[in-house]
Amino acid sequence: MSRIVTLTLNPAMDLSTGVDRVEPTRKLRCSLPHYDPGGGGINVARVVATLGGDAVAVYPAGGPFGDMLQRMLDELGVEQVRVPIAGDTRESFTVDEGDTGLQYRFVLPGPELAAAEQQACLDAIAALDPLPGYVVLSGSFPPGVALGFFDEVAALARRIGARLVLDCSGEALQYAAGQGGIHLLKPSLSELATLAGGKLEGEAAQEAALRGLIARGVAEIIVLSLGGEGAVLASQAGVERFAPLDVPVCSAVGAGDSMVGAMVLALSRGWSLCEAVRYGIAAGSATIMRPGTELCRVEDVERLFGAV
Repeated sequence: MSRIVTLTLNPAMDLSTGVDRVEPTRKLRCSLPHYDPGGGGINVARVVATLGGDAVAVYPAGGPFGDMLQRMLDELGVEQVRVPIAGDTRESFTVDEGDTGLQYRFVLPGPELAAAEQQACLDAIAALDPLPGYVVLSGSFPPGVALGFFDEVAALARRIGARLVLDCSGEALQYAAGQGGIHLLKPSLSELATLAGGKLEGEAAQEAALRGLIARGVAEIIVLSLGGEGAVLASQAGVERFAPLDVPVCSAVGAGDSMVGAMVLALSRGWSLCEAVRYGIAAGSATIMRPGTELCRVEDVERLFGAV
């Protein structure tokens, strides 16, 4: 089993709470808050550790929430390398509305990362012993990080002999797709449409877009996450569609990260691509069953894996 390192450039302390109804002006009396360490790569590392894998979370952090993030990862037993920064780590929060069942997610931008702080993150990965077999770059780019930072991560992965896994969005995703060198890419449907250059109507259009990206060399493996409609696996071997699991929905926070974590762990164990996608769907579905910003439990993942 290979070691997995995750790089989270914009981590957060995730707060979740609930109110009867979200309304303007008046004071909203919330339920007791629940905190979890968050950010794409940190969530991936948490899931890998939960499922028995060897994960290291590398992340820049500063200020009170940075200290809280480090302490909570220690409590969860997640191996970590914190890169000190001058700015304060952000807080993000999720509010569940009791009367309607709706969920509101507020995501703050995060602190600016100086060039030296960005380099320190790369140096932290290069200094790991043993070196990882997989590097997962997941989550948003904070202020101060240019799109070209992806090239530095990709070059580092090649230099240490690791496979690069990418889960990001927006301009960072479009830039990375143009550079190639990605082992595993996990877009959503809207992200796939952006990469394909237009709206995708129906399964045939989705699959054609995936084949096109594989042919262009954007990534060796692409797993399209469709939420309640399942997932689609694309590689040089072809395209395969996976049905969703019917589970009770509590919260969608972290479901995509859980899917990535389980898939990368499965691949690091030498499982087939189909098994890895099934495991990813199970982990994402298990996270959807948990409230607020909680992630999957191992017993739920193992039970659901057999049902995919």
